[in-house]
Amino acid sequence: MRKIIGFTLSSFLLAHTIHAQTTIHHDPEIEQMVKEVSADSLQSYIKQMVAFGTRNTLSAKNDHKRGIGAARNWVLSKFNAFAQQSGGRLTAYIDTFTLAADKKRVDTATLLGNVVAVLKGADPNDKRIFLISGHLDSRRTNVMDRTGDAPGANDDGSGSAAVIECARIMSRHAFPATIIFVTVSGEEQGLLGADFMASKAKKQEWDIEAMLNNDIMGSNNSSETQIIDNTRIRVFSEGLPAYETEQSAKNIRQFGLENDGKARQLARYVKETGERYVENLEVVMIYRNDRFLRGGDHSPFVEKGFAAVRITEMNENYNHQHQDIRKENGIQYGDLTEFMDFEYLRKNTAMNLSNLANLAKAPAMPEEVKVEVKNLGNYTDLNWKAPKTGKTKGYYVMMRETTSAVWQKKFFTAETNYRLPYSKDNYFFAVQAVNETGNESLGVIPIPAR
Repeated sequence: MRKIIGFTLSSFLLAHTIHAQTTIHHDPEIEQMVKEVSADSLQSYIKQMVAFGTRNTLSAKNDHKRGIGAARNWVLSKFNAFAQQSGGRLTAYIDTFTLAADKKRVDTATLLGNVVAVLKGADPNDKRIFLISGHLDSRRTNVMDRTGDAPGANDDGSGSAAVIECARIMSRHAFPATIIFVTVSGEEQGLLGADFMASKAKKQEWDIEAMLNNDIMGSNNSSETQIIDNTRIRVFSEGLPAYETEQSAKNIRQFGLENDGKARQLARYVKETGERYVENLEVVMIYRNDRFLRGGDHSPFVEKGFAAVRITEMNENYNHQHQDIRKENGIQYGDLTEFMDFEYLRKNTAMNLSNLANLAKAPAMPEEVKVEVKNLGNYTDLNWKAPKTGKTKGYYVMMRETTSAVWQKKFFTAETNYRLPYSKDNYFFAVQAVNETGNESLGVIPIPAR
């Protein structure tokens, strides 16, 4: 009888302790940045991009008023204006390269340019990079048509506007890690600008911990089904890693980690953090790298081993994508500003900003996270080492059932080990580092200790 009472009391105390823990913190600095995201600013950016007539990758490079050249010079001017308020932390440039004709979607040698703004991290020892992108180029039905109007308000004026707005607000703040804001070119020609940047990052060994690609995220309604909803946004993430899959396959199969690659972990983080800071927005995880018959600028980064996801509106309207401007049978076609929902775009931009800020403020991920498997038992013992950089208050041990899409429990500890009264056979675990203001690193899945 005493054993039963003792067990019941200890169980109650454990449950009470777990319940009493506060594991969701709202960072006041991030909350203020989220409030500064402006639907009016986003609308002004998109109106200006549409005013360039076309932003086709093959369009004019030297015209000051029309074409991709004028558009990227304007984005650079915005980044440079933001740099004036950054205390020297933000620098911007156009990263150009000459693309040879491939006789497919590039019919002549073309100078491509990605517009890049780098918000240098305040901690010289912190080499982490967090990247947000949208593609600046637009297209008509014929992707080779470089002269006709291609407004590209939503595809991908919306993603580019989100990048610009995040740069405007975040450039006034200092973060330990580096944030890169980029509007890439050549997406419609085959992810060319993104591939150039991802290849450079891989060759130069950039420490990119997360890449958020925003493409078509500013309209609230669908063609055909006529669904109207500005309360949900999709995040696409790969399952099995595209990079070094063969080397990883044994561990993935043995430990059941088909749903725990780097991109999938980032998607979970995007959902939890975005919903924490942005009201009336649900982040819907899609277990695919991208939509059918389509591609996005995150893919070259995924293929080179970086954690990258695609963020896209919930209900796409194909009457306003890749369409010449025209009216047929009473239906207006074309990617026009009038079909945008700027309040929806505001929320989606704020969701991006909250994630970038939380990641860049957080400590680095814990090192050498391991789970003890040398003995059978119904407890789970985890241990790890402190992160390389960042001021760490402690760690969150996260837990979920093997069939759950999201983390279900968080346990805080100031130690570098933790014992849970849950069987390692029945749950998945991960460990995050957290600082005094509640900013968490990405989670790290433990490997078996040998």
